[in-house]
Amino acid sequence: MDESLVTEMTVNTSTVVTFIGYLLLILLIGIFSSRFSSKDISNYFIGGRKMGRLIVAMSAVVSGRSAWLLLGFTGMAYTMGLSALWAAVGYIVVEFLLFFFYAVRLRRFTEKYDCITVPDFFTIRFPDPKGYLRLAVVLIILIFMVSYVSAQFVAGGKALATSFSINYSWGLVITTSIILVYVVLGGFLAVSLNDTIQAFIIIIALVVVPIKSILDFGGFAQFIDMLRQVDSGSFASPIAISAGAAIGFVGIGLGSPGNPHIISRYMSIKSAKQLPSVAVIGTLANIVMAVGALFIGLVGRLYFPDVTALPASDTENLYPVLAYGHLSPVAFGLVIASIFAAIVSTADSQLLVAGSSVVRDVYEKWWMRGKVVPQKRLVFLSRLVVFLVVVIALVMGFIAGELVFWLVLFAWAGLGAAFGPTSILALYWKRATTAGVISGIVVGAITVIVWNQVGFLKNLIYELIPAFSLSLITTIVVSLFTQRPSGVDQMFEVMGKDIGEK
Repeated sequence: MDESLVTEMTVNTSTVVTFIGYLLLILLIGIFSSRFSSKDISNYFIGGRKMGRLIVAMSAVVSGRSAWLLLGFTGMAYTMGLSALWAAVGYIVVEFLLFFFYAVRLRRFTEKYDCITVPDFFTIRFPDPKGYLRLAVVLIILIFMVSYVSAQFVAGGKALATSFSINYSWGLVITTSIILVYVVLGGFLAVSLNDTIQAFIIIIALVVVPIKSILDFGGFAQFIDMLRQVDSGSFASPIAISAGAAIGFVGIGLGSPGNPHIISRYMSIKSAKQLPSVAVIGTLANIVMAVGALFIGLVGRLYFPDVTALPASDTENLYPVLAYGHLSPVAFGLVIASIFAAIVSTADSQLLVAGSSVVRDVYEKWWMRGKVVPQKRLVFLSRLVVFLVVVIALVMGFIAGELVFWLVLFAWAGLGAAFGPTSILALYWKRATTAGVISGIVVGAITVIVWNQVGFLKNLIYELIPAFSLSLITTIVVSLFTQRPSGVDQMFEVMGKDIGEK
């Protein structure tokens, strides 16, 4: 494969038909789910807590990976080589542990106290009569979640522009429109069902593309031999990276317990007893996807030694270009579907989180507190808010100058630092207080923003690490100097100590 391949990429009818077939499938699921999701906001936002283990495992995993994995991570592996694997190690390990421990306690608590959203969880666990905690949580969710959704739209625009030779702006609009329709219609059920289907599409594509590319290159032995010659051998070394960079990459996993679109999956499962098997399924899926994306970056470097051979000299275009050169038109259509699936599976979940934060937590629980609001009105308002968030994210997508990889990492860090330490302490430390949690949330979010904007700090280590640490310390210190909420012992009895408890 050479530079001429990129300029010769043409749209094949079979590719277009395959991709359109995928789009019709996810839209039909949205239409099918609309009746169920329209009943009430519990059904619309967490599927009425009726989700099965396979759906929870696959949707939790795939909604956490987004375009970051297929476009950003493959591009990073192209640039850094085997040492990029450290960016996957952290989240795989952390999410395995979350399924086993964190998720079990959260699921029991949220069912007992009828928590539908993350702000619900925080404000029931910690007394919030004036609504300051709820508003702080909602504000931070909206700030970072809109950026996160916008990054997915940008990725969709890039993928469609590269794959179908259309203008980036049209790719952005098409991506946004498709996501908007089925999320507004189908709610959480449509999102979860689509995420499960999309997870299998992503896994198949991430297995087939690198294997076919390596075989076409001359086989695995030839691939390894040539890999060792790149960058004097450092490209094939997993330790050709500074300690600070390695810690920063592994620290990516700290964001998982703080990202509401992942946490909501734990709240939606039928029973906490199903979570151990969910951990196994989800972890296997995480490993396969990470290894596949890593090898796409590695073999892509051999096919395209010079980054200028890629469209717009952008490493985030590697995956579709590599697939185009090695697969049939129909298979290439499925690869484009896999990219779109990664984008959609994250954006749809995030839109639901944003919608629930405004309607459930600001309108119903704060603005209209003490009043009975019809469920139909809440569902209608939720759909309206999702639409407005999409419009804002679309505008940001048109003016976004950051790479998808780093924009996602920024939003991931902001949510992870604000809600990761505080939610863990809420589930495991009885001494945590309302003031401590508010302080920790604010400090975590502000640290991410400041660290990201100060050049020498940003180059020192990934902002999530210091922000998570400062949030944790702040929450503990402030809690020790303020009064512990009442009723905590009963709450901890509900959560239980292990999976086997009733």
